[in-house]
Amino acid sequence: MSSVDLNTDLAAQVVDLQKHYDLGSVVVKALRGVSIDFPKGDFVAIMGSSGSGKSTLLNLLGALDRPTHGEYIIGGRAVSSIGDDELSTIRNEMIGFIFQSYNLIPQYTVVENIEVPLHYREGYPQINSTDQDRIRELAELVGLKNRLDHRPFQLSGGQQQRVAIARALVNDPEIILADEPTGNLDSATEGEIMEMLLKLNAEGRTIIMVTHEPEVAKLAKRQIFMKDGVVAGEGIFPG
Repeated sequence: MSSVDLNTDLAAQVVDLQKHYDLGSVVVKALRGVSIDFPKGDFVAIMGSSGSGKSTLLNLLGALDRPTHGEYIIGGRAVSSIGDDELSTIRNEMIGFIFQSYNLIPQYTVVENIEVPLHYREGYPQINSTDQDRIRELAELVGLKNRLDHRPFQLSGGQQQRVAIARALVNDPEIILADEPTGNLDSATEGEIMEMLLKLNAEGRTIIMVTHEPEVAKLAKRQIFMKDGVVAGEGIFPG
């Protein structure tokens, strides 16, 4: 890969990012050369139709996969220079994930779901009293202090997404990746979840969100439109 100037003022950066999937008789080029800067404190909405590459991009930004070509830089470090074990640590400590389907563990309580990322910290330390205090503070922050012992089936969709947000915050990450965070919610709950994300962004967290909803996307500081594996355009709305 070509050398890239590392900019520590950026939370993340992708340079000529490409991702190809070899399906035997055909190679699918999901990303064809994407370059985007994500300044610290940014709030970006990534939009595009099915097959545009937005989900592939989010997977790469989450360090869940590696690019075929190009470079991904997070926290001033190029992912290509980081081994798998260290990359797992960076992913757990620097990135919080929020999913459309919540991805909660059904048999776990609210508290147990929030604490899951803590079990994957470097060295796998035991959950201590400081951790327990933080978990409860986060549950209160997302409005679930009276639901600590509830399991996902006892919660509404909006409440489950609140658990997912608390879980994403438990390791105090700099970057939050949100994949259709309001996709399964009614309009009132959608507004509540977006209000929470906007508050987190105002506190300095970088948020990169995939959404197909224009009204949700307009709440972000800027919008990036993808088509056929490339950036097709960008809109900027006053923040």
